[in-house]
Amino acid sequence: MKPAERRLLRELPALRRHMTWSATLALLGAGLVVAQASLLAGLLSDGFAGQRIRTGPLAALGCVMALRALLTWARGTLAQRAAADAKRALRERITGRLRHTGPLRLAARRHGETATLLTRGLDALDPYIVGYLPTMTATAVVPVTVVAWLAWTDWTSALIVAVTLPLIPVFGALVGLHTARRTARQWSLLARLGGHFLDVITGLPTLRAFGREGHQTRVVGEMADAHRRATMRTLRVAFLSSFVLETVATLSVALVAVPVGLRLLGGGLDLRTALTVLFLAPEAYLPLRAAGAAFHDSAEGIAVAERVFALLDDEEEDASAAGVAAPVPVPAARTAHLRLDAVTVQYPGRTAPALRRVCLDVRPGEHVALVGPSGAGKSTLLALLLGFVTPASGRVEAGGTDLADLDLDAWRTQVAWVPQRPHLFAASVADNIRLGRPDASDAEVREAARAAAADVFVERLPQAYETVLGEHGAGLSAGQRQRVALARAFLKDAPVLLLDEPTAHLDPESEAAVTRATVALMRGRTSLVVAHRTSLLPYADRIVTVRAGSLASARGLVAS
Repeated sequence: MKPAERRLLRELPALRRHMTWSATLALLGAGLVVAQASLLAGLLSDGFAGQRIRTGPLAALGCVMALRALLTWARGTLAQRAAADAKRALRERITGRLRHTGPLRLAARRHGETATLLTRGLDALDPYIVGYLPTMTATAVVPVTVVAWLAWTDWTSALIVAVTLPLIPVFGALVGLHTARRTARQWSLLARLGGHFLDVITGLPTLRAFGREGHQTRVVGEMADAHRRATMRTLRVAFLSSFVLETVATLSVALVAVPVGLRLLGGGLDLRTALTVLFLAPEAYLPLRAAGAAFHDSAEGIAVAERVFALLDDEEEDASAAGVAAPVPVPAARTAHLRLDAVTVQYPGRTAPALRRVCLDVRPGEHVALVGPSGAGKSTLLALLLGFVTPASGRVEAGGTDLADLDLDAWRTQVAWVPQRPHLFAASVADNIRLGRPDASDAEVREAARAAAADVFVERLPQAYETVLGEHGAGLSAGQRQRVALARAFLKDAPVLLLDEPTAHLDPESEAAVTRATVALMRGRTSLVVAHRTSLLPYADRIVTVRAGSLASARGLVAS
C-alpha cells in the first residue's frame, strides 16, 4: 500500500468505516459463497443420482442467492456514500487551506491545475473507494475462507489452490508498477491541459487583439492529443494486465479441475465433493482477479491523492513557518504606531531578497508615500502590513506588538486596502462595494460611492447599484473599477489605509477624480500610498524612496 493510500485511511474516518463495513460484508459474502456451492453441489448430485429434488435445499439455495444480491447492493451503496464523504472532506480541507493562503502566494499558484484537482481530479477517487478498497478487503477474506472449506472438503485441491493463488498478485504487481507510472504521466498531462486552457480563456481578448487565437487553438489541440495518447497507452496496459490475470487464473483453475475430473472418473472422489470443489475453486481466484482490474481503474485516484496531500503539506509548511497566532489583543489601529524593524523578505525561487533589513516607523495619522521603480519592494511593504507575507527575519509591529502574535483576521478588520488592480466579482455593484462591510445598508453604500466619486457613473448603469457586473468587473473602465474599490474603503472606514498605486493606468480625467477621492479617504487615517505618479505626493507628510529592497528618505527622516 502506497503512503498516499495509508494516509487516506488514516486521515479520513469515512474510509476507515468503509473498510470495516467492507470486511464485514466480505466475510458474510464468503460464507454465502460456501453455502451456495455446497447446496448447489448437493442438489445436482442428487439429481444425477435420480433422487427427488427436495424443497428445503432448493429454498435455502434461493435464499442464499437473494442474500448475495442484497450484500452486493449494500456494499455498493455504502461505497458510494463513503466516496461522497471522502471527496467532500478533501475538498473542504483544500479550500480551507486556500482560504488561509496569502494572496501573493495564491496568485503564484497554477490555478488551472488546482481547479482540475478540485473537480475532475477528486472525482477520480470514485473507482478507488467504490471498487478497489472493497475488492481488497474481499481478497483478504474470501480466498482464506474458500481454501479453509476446501481443505475440509478435499485437501489435495486446497493445496493446489493455496500454491497457485500467489501467482495472481505477483503478476498483477509487475504490471501494476508500469501502470502507476503511466497513470501519473496521464494525470500530469491533464493538469497541464486544464491550466493552459484556463490561461487561454482568460487571455482570449489579448490573443484576438494580436491575432494569435488560431495558434493557441492548435496548442490546445496538441495538448489534448498528447493526453489522449497517454490515456490510450494506459488503457493498453490495463487490457494487457487483465489478459495476464485471466490467463493465470484460468490455468490455475484447470490445475484443480483436471485432477478432480480424473479422480472422479477413477472412483476416488464422489460427485458431490467434486462439484463443490469445482464451484469453489473459481471463487478463490475471483477477488484477486477483480483486484487487478480495480487497481487499474483506481490508479488515477491514487495519483490524485498524492497531489492533494502534496498541496496540503505545502500549505502546512507555510502555516508552521508563519507560526500560530497567540491570544494577544489587537491594538487600536487609530492610535497604533506601525513599525518595521530590520525586516528581510525572501521569496522562494529568487536569489535576491525583495526587502533587505528594512526599518520604517509610521506614526498614527501620518501619510507616507512610497516611490521607486517597479520591482523595488513597495507592494511587498504593504503585503507585510496586511500579513500576506511573512518576513524571513525582523519584526512587523502594530502598537509595539508583533503581527505574528496577533489574530490577523482581527487586525485586517482595521485595515483598508486598495490594490492597483482591484478585483470586482460577478455580482451587483452594491455587493462589490459591501465587500468591506457586508451588513452595510443601501444608504451607507450610496454614501460611500458618493465619497469615492463613483455615484455618477453607477447611477447611469441600467439598474444602478443593482447592476450585475461581468467577471473581473467587465463593463466598467479601469477608473470606474478603481472608484468602486475606493468606495469599499470608504464604507469600511478603517483607521489604517494601504493604497497600491490607485491612479495607475488611468486617463487624466479619471486620475483627477480618483485623486480627489483618495485625498478625502486619507484624511484622519494612517496611510501608506504606493505612487508612481505625482498627483498624490503633495498630500503626503513624508516621501520614502524604495530601491532594490532598501529605503531612502526624500522628505523627512526614515531609518534604513
